[in-house]
Amino acid sequence: MTNPTTPPQDATKALGRVLMDTLAAGWSKGRVDTMLEVFSPAAVFIETPFTAPRAGTEAIREWANDIPYYQSDATFSTGEIYVAGPWFSTEFKLVFRRRTTGEWVEARGAIFAETDGALISELRMYWHRWNGGRETSVS
Repeated sequence: MTNPTTPPQDATKALGRVLMDTLAAGWSKGRVDTMLEVFSPAAVFIETPFTAPRAGTEAIREWANDIPYYQSDATFSTGEIYVAGPWFSTEFKLVFRRRTTGEWVEARGAIFAETDGALISELRMYWHRWNGGRETSVS
């Protein structure tokens, strides 16, 4: 039995693909406004399980504003979209050069996002980072 308030999985999968492609394009080019296009005005962003949630697009903008200043030659890519109700998930890979040191960084992880049917209402990222070809330990 289908719930009339839940969008069909194919529609959520297609929406997730569009939203992730837009986020990836914005991140790769350092275009914060493009990244923010995917979020609803009251969206919640959680960068890692250990960071405080950022609520609202202005709080997300404060976080994202650092990206063009600290990352160059960035490539952000995502994998297949998986759907569960209004949630979708995907793997991601981000490779960039630190502007301050020239060191290459690679981060891989997963994104879990809830939508309001049009935009992301909550986005959680879980990732692991390598710097300059070596694994970064968390202490």
